[in-house]
Amino acid sequence: MKKILGDAKSVRQLLKGNKYSVDYYQREYKWEAKQLAELVADLTGKFLESYEAGHERSAVEQYGHYFLGSIIISEKEGQRFIVDGQQRLTTLTLFLIYLHDLQRDQAEKVAVDEMIFSERYGRRSFNLDVSDRMACMEALFTGVPFDGADQNPSVQNILARYADFDELFPDELRSDALPFFIDWLIENVHLVEITAFSDDDAYTVFETMNDRGLSLTPTDMLKGYLLANITEEKRRLAANGIWKERVNDLNQIGKEEDSDCIKAWLRSQYSETIRERKRGAVPQDFDRIGTEFHRWVREYREKVGLRSGADFARFIEAEFAFYARLYRRVREASETLTTTLPSIFYNAQHNFTLQYPLLLSPVRAGDPDPVIARKLQVVSDFIDILIARRIWNFKSIDYSTMQYAMFLVMKEIRGLDVDRLAAALAERLSVMEDEAPAFGDVFYLHGTNGKQIHRLLARMTDYVETQSGQASRYLEYSKRGKGGYEVEHIWADHAERHKDEFGHASEFAAYRNRVGGLLLLPKSFNASYGDLPYADKRQHYLTQNLLARSLHEQCYEHNPGFVRFVAESGLPFRAHAEFKRADVDERQTLYRRLAEQIWSPSRLMAGGSDG
Repeated sequence: MKKILGDAKSVRQLLKGNKYSVDYYQREYKWEAKQLAELVADLTGKFLESYEAGHERSAVEQYGHYFLGSIIISEKEGQRFIVDGQQRLTTLTLFLIYLHDLQRDQAEKVAVDEMIFSERYGRRSFNLDVSDRMACMEALFTGVPFDGADQNPSVQNILARYADFDELFPDELRSDALPFFIDWLIENVHLVEITAFSDDDAYTVFETMNDRGLSLTPTDMLKGYLLANITEEKRRLAANGIWKERVNDLNQIGKEEDSDCIKAWLRSQYSETIRERKRGAVPQDFDRIGTEFHRWVREYREKVGLRSGADFARFIEAEFAFYARLYRRVREASETLTTTLPSIFYNAQHNFTLQYPLLLSPVRAGDPDPVIARKLQVVSDFIDILIARRIWNFKSIDYSTMQYAMFLVMKEIRGLDVDRLAAALAERLSVMEDEAPAFGDVFYLHGTNGKQIHRLLARMTDYVETQSGQASRYLEYSKRGKGGYEVEHIWADHAERHKDEFGHASEFAAYRNRVGGLLLLPKSFNASYGDLPYADKRQHYLTQNLLARSLHEQCYEHNPGFVRFVAESGLPFRAHAEFKRADVDERQTLYRRLAEQIWSPSRLMAGGSDG
């Protein structure tokens, strides 16, 4: 083996002036929203441990540091090929592009361009040099729309993860704190770059790191600790079999699901404390379970009831086996829309990973299945209502913003029976006016909530149709991109057509973006008719969903299901022969009242009881 070099580098040192290629046989970028959410939460959480408003930028040098792991490079003929670590480097590059865009209108900017690309003779070359991603990366950097429908899976995944940053990056870091965070990310976040000078050597390093003791995961270490403390050999062997069966079952869902399950289980049943959001605060139960649950269990063995060998056996046989099955159940519901637990799916579409410990929290090992189903329904509906209210009021739903409040709810509902659970969550909604105000009259489309409005409009459109006796088409309506749906403005972007009501184009634009002036329509419809005046495209709405058709008087003829729904709901539906400022106001009221019905707290109190 030739010389192997290992060097700890900051993000700046790693990416500035360096180019990395990826061999053709490992070019796929596979990160999912879950991995991105965890990384953004970890990075922003670590930064907020040190940051305080009023600091000088120079203070960032003394902030805490974060280790992002190692990457393995094979250097051949002057080119650097990534053997291990391209997922992280691709994600870091996307994060830098997002931060570059986010600070576009900031007075104080941090130069990140040199870590994203280099330029020679006017031609831009990205530092992560993968040819079939160039057009996509260029579009993201310049802010030009890019249709990924016919692209390879890596490009589609890159576009999806880049869009996720808008929902995951905390609002509190988007203004004054932004340059501090960017400074911290590029200077205080480190990776170890391991460089070999042949593919054989690089892959030997990779295999050694993964095969010789370093491949033990926290799940493996927790298993070893628990089994070692079961004194009866027969019971230890049986517990080992249960553990392996459940872990294998979890990993059928996806990578690291066993670890995510254990975090959700232990947090839901045992965490009593969480790190305070202030400088110098130290990680507590909730935080440590998220990063080192194997050590936390060993340290707090008595808190979780581990005193004798029989306790350790029971911990696997009864608790782990039960909550692993339960976790798989809720994860499956998060992937597939069901009629029994639809809110779990809706919450997952918002990347709300905090729902998993909340869902497990009130469930007790041994609860009968109808009780479990009802508890899952109540908690997921509570989260659904909370998310919708916060989005409607322009409040963030990202992990770091919501973590503390959700931890308090989790503790409050732990082990409750169905009736007390429903009452507690209904009461929580009533007192969370600051966290989740009721639906107000002012809600509109702006630069960063397009995906969220799309999902809310999909729910509202689907609700009108299903309540009118039609089959659900939510999955169809929530699909974006080619062959999918997009948010359509009822008014075309022509301020000159509305000079009688708006003295300035900016006033027109603000009113045009109000939710009452929006519909959800196929992308092809907008391309064909979107630019037409309202009077010309109103007839075409009759070929679309009920919410769009309701603008036309023919929708109220020979449509008994819809007419019945309008009468029974009391919602102020009516046809609009023209669409003026007052009509936007009417539809705004209609949409608000529709949202109040869909996301009504009364959903929590419906259903049965566990006695």
